[in-house]
Amino acid sequence: MPDDVRARQRTGTGLGLLLALVLGAVLLRGLPEDDGRQDADDCVPRTVGAWSADDRLTGEFARYGDDAGRADDWTGGDGTHSVRLPDGRVLWLFSDTYLGQVYAPPNPVGESFAWRDTTAPLVRNSAVLMREGRLETTLPAPLFGDPGPNRWRWPVAARVEPRSPGSDERVVRVLLWVRTAGAAPWIYGMPTATEVATLSLPDLRVESVTKVFDQQLVPDPSRRVQFGTTLVHEDGWTYVFGGDDGQAAGRPVSSAYVARVPDGGLGQPGAWEYWNGSRWAAGARPRAVLGDVHRRTGVGSAFSVVREDGTYVLFTMAAGTAGLTTVTSYWACSPTGPWHGPAKDFRAVLPAGDVAAYNPQVHPALSDGSSGDGRLVLSYDVNWLEPSAAAAQLNRNVSLYRPRFVTLRLRPGR
Repeated sequence: MPDDVRARQRTGTGLGLLLALVLGAVLLRGLPEDDGRQDADDCVPRTVGAWSADDRLTGEFARYGDDAGRADDWTGGDGTHSVRLPDGRVLWLFSDTYLGQVYAPPNPVGESFAWRDTTAPLVRNSAVLMREGRLETTLPAPLFGDPGPNRWRWPVAARVEPRSPGSDERVVRVLLWVRTAGAAPWIYGMPTATEVATLSLPDLRVESVTKVFDQQLVPDPSRRVQFGTTLVHEDGWTYVFGGDDGQAAGRPVSSAYVARVPDGGLGQPGAWEYWNGSRWAAGARPRAVLGDVHRRTGVGSAFSVVREDGTYVLFTMAAGTAGLTTVTSYWACSPTGPWHGPAKDFRAVLPAGDVAAYNPQVHPALSDGSSGDGRLVLSYDVNWLEPSAAAAQLNRNVSLYRPRFVTLRLRPGR
């Protein structure tokens, strides 16, 4: 079993999106032709040229999470995604989330860590609002209720789009993963379906939740695909990337997939088209665009995609033991590939202890990947590895279960 998934399984249940965040990403210049492989004159190989820790943004989540003046807000979570709203606010979405009171150091064993009580509530998802770089409030959590007994929803990528094709009214569409409780190796739940929630603006009220891709009838859970780890918008289409849980079943890599939806259609199942290996088709069984067991290429426990000057760059955790600490990248000229890489790695900054990094996510809400300067803001989540100590460690030191941020600059080159 790959080391990044093995690490996820050692953390215990209820601690995050790690196992579920296995998805695919691909992108292209302009509106694709039917074969999805349009030439892109401005597409050149891209890799990470430089990176540095973003202490200001990491510190803002620490400030908000440690605020002792609140007793029912976000104090830690994983599955970090974001979307900029029309009024300038940024909506941050999280999967498994700790709420409750945080206490100033020292902790009960005399260490200089802010800490939370072991009875602090843990919910399946949450949303936090930021204004002008400062986190302000947590929406009532969980924002998306459970769809049934032993099932839950994890929010992934989100986008502001027309309420329907051609409409002037705008709404927030949030992709949701439905997971169902299961025995090992499905300790983070079996993939069940992809849903889309519609939130009103500006009050962010959940208006509806629609199932767009049901996988319950696929007998092998490791072959089920969930979409939404990342979105890329291009010339009237939203490209939605997803993946399977191949690593949970012991395969060396998980595979990435891609769908596309016209503007305003994310909440309409009939508007979705899937890449079937040769063309886009509604209702098709999607075919993988990245993932080769023999070459050991593919996605780890999570990934993200951004388009930079005609080139699509995919970030994921590296393979093998490096996948506990190291982010790597692929590049392509089209959402259907071919994907090239892996390219240059960078090592995530981690706190001391038996911890791992996962779920690298680019945040266009904070840095426009199409600006041409190659500057990107990327987050990664942190978790404790040893299952018998995971919950105690996350409460003993609340900073362990919060996103870290880095600023990247891309440059031409493999």
